[in-house]
Amino acid sequence: MSVAAFLPEFEMEAAITRRLLERVPSDKFAWKPHAKSMALGHLAMHLASGPGQYASWALQDTLALTGEPGPTAASTADLLAAHDAGVATVKRVLNTLGDAGLAKMWSASAGGKTLMTVPKIALVRRMVLNHSYHHRGQLSVYLRLLDVPIPAMYGPSADENPFA
Repeated sequence: MSVAAFLPEFEMEAAITRRLLERVPSDKFAWKPHAKSMALGHLAMHLASGPGQYASWALQDTLALTGEPGPTAASTADLLAAHDAGVATVKRVLNTLGDAGLAKMWSASAGGKTLMTVPKIALVRRMVLNHSYHHRGQLSVYLRLLDVPIPAMYGPSADENPFA
């Protein structure tokens, strides 16, 4: 996939993610649906900041993962600022790498063991898009459980349905 083909899809998905993040209530950041689940604020910040962080990984050929926790947010405004900065980072990184750079290989390791070696475009697709879809789905369930209206994403939601 080329940068020119990837960016419009990313921009559309980023707009959907932003609409969901706008609804995350700051006063519920500590809430968890289950003891093993991430707290709402942690999940939302992971979704907001992840794409920019993951895209930046592609600027390197190798990365040693450390397992350090990501950034935290104190408010919904922090989530939106992190998201908007991440969107700008993804665009900058992709335009810096270009199609030739995305075809190069990338490896991740942890504890001295190689976890994966993939073309950089696979890293970007898996982490910037697919990983975000996963966590956006989680976040929409968290918000539904908190009775927060869910925005339309790929069509009407139960809360935003012009046909209801």
